Amino acid sequence: MKKTSLILAAVLGLSVATRAENTLTADEQSAGWTLLFDGTSLKGWRPYGKPTAGADAIASGWKIQDGVLKKLPGVKGGDIITEKKYTDFELAWEWRLEKNANNGVKYMVTEARPQAPGYEYQMLDDQSDKWKKLHAKALTASFYEVLPPAADKPLKPAGEWNASRIIVQGQHVEHWLNGKKVLDYELGSDAVKAGVAESKFKKYPDFGTKLTGHIMLTDHNDEAWYRNLKLRELPAK
Repeated sequence: MKKTSLILAAVLGLSVATRAENTLTADEQSAGWTLLFDGTSLKGWRPYGKPTAGADAIASGWKIQDGVLKKLPGVKGGDIITEKKYTDFELAWEWRLEKNANNGVKYMVTEARPQAPGYEYQMLDDQSDKWKKLHAKALTASFYEVLPPAADKPLKPAGEWNASRIIVQGQHVEHWLNGKKVLDYELGSDAVKAGVAESKFKKYPDFGTKLTGHIMLTDHNDEAWYRNLKLRELPAK
């Protein structure tokens, strides 16, 4: 079937080239996108809680393999964050989890609040029996523990690649999953305050408010894969 498709494309004069991973198109570059992961190194990243450390200080729990950043299971590597901070931005990435795995991407991350450093876009094997008792606010694409995603979100199963986006502009935040917006909210809103009040973050009065911060890839000790991490800064609203 693949060979037939290639022949048909050639007959019709269509391009059969595939896009290389961890690269930007000319249009993306013009739109202000930058890569957060180049497929070969962790340049621009450092361990959380170590402001003077660089990529060389990231522990062995993280490995780059065939252009993919892998969080090794059972090997504590620690959370890693971008060296740069962001205020208004669009973040995009692709991710894959192994069966039963749990991980996440956090944004607006601060080292001044180490027990609740940022707001997490949850990544989870939702279909696993291990997590069947979790409430919706702890499932994939939620604002972890605070707000649930749409019930009809288009999540692919463990072992397959998903594509996610986070948009932060002014007080407005959106979570996207596989091309569909599955959550939007306003930072500091009554809905966020109510969600925080019912969560483990309730002892942090500033949790859920706007701040300039890092992007974090969390280490929950489970296997996770990342590629095509990119970000563009947006004008403030």
